[in-house]
Amino acid sequence: MANDVILVAGGGGFIGGHLVAKLLEMGHKNVRSVDIKPFDEWYQVSDQAENIQGDLKLKETCEAACKGVSRVYNLAADMGGMGFIENNKALCMLSVLINTHLLQAAKDAGVDRYFYASSACVYNADKQKCEDVVPLKEEDAYPAMPEDGYGWEKLFSERMCRHFREDYGLTTRVARFHNVYGPFGTWDGGREKAPAAICRKIIHAKETGDHTIEVWGDGKQTRSFMYIDDCIEGILKITDSDIIEPINLGSDELTTINGLVDMVADIAGIQVERDHNLSAPKGVNGRNSDNTLIQELLGWAPGITLREGMAKTYEWIHGEYLATHGSASAT
Repeated sequence: MANDVILVAGGGGFIGGHLVAKLLEMGHKNVRSVDIKPFDEWYQVSDQAENIQGDLKLKETCEAACKGVSRVYNLAADMGGMGFIENNKALCMLSVLINTHLLQAAKDAGVDRYFYASSACVYNADKQKCEDVVPLKEEDAYPAMPEDGYGWEKLFSERMCRHFREDYGLTTRVARFHNVYGPFGTWDGGREKAPAAICRKIIHAKETGDHTIEVWGDGKQTRSFMYIDDCIEGILKITDSDIIEPINLGSDELTTINGLVDMVADIAGIQVERDHNLSAPKGVNGRNSDNTLIQELLGWAPGITLREGMAKTYEWIHGEYLATHGSASAT
């Protein structure tokens, strides 16, 4: 397979950029990376890849991207953290055009395998009302009551993958991501997720000496967060597997947002005061990944600890912050 053409849709994004780099590291010689963003806005650019700027919401772009391709990884979507998702529902739903056109193009091009990146936002909201959450099993997506906008798009696109497999014989694989974080991701500007936002706020507190940070919600909401290296390994394992139904891909190490703040503050070596913004978007009260199925079917599950992953993420964001803002101690 080293000479087969592999398409990474959304290759200029956070997860896509890491996947492109990993595929090249594994010895794949023909990796095609497509993203709508200008090249100078890509999170990572691998010079060895065939890098293309294009809008995958357009059918003709998808057809060109899939030409001669043996495998498709669809990681392309217009999305961000909870603040972005709750305020851009229509924009999030327009990503359905990407998966629809990519599936059609992949079928017509005779693609061997098609991976779709779904989300834990597909899960029924009634099962996520309590901070002391029961981990979400794959069957908990139905009866359907997903996150409005983004979650509905993901759930619909999962069904599209299923029916292209059943009706047209396209081999599709679907993973439901649970809060992926790590270096080379969004850390400011409004699209960042909680781990990066908390790192940025605490770095700013450390550099400026103002140790009061804003926390969205009361901080009691619970989440699990998956480090990017685990995510990439899981994508590759699931794509190569015989698992035909959507499966969880996430850590089952649960923490509160307040606990995450405490962890990052400890990594930074400071203490912080919290200013809780109770009117800010906070998402569901509790969400965690049940990894029973992935452990049973693959003998594997994400295992990088939150502390280990957050330390690496903090270090990277700290460097980015200093490159952007400079150090207060140096002035």
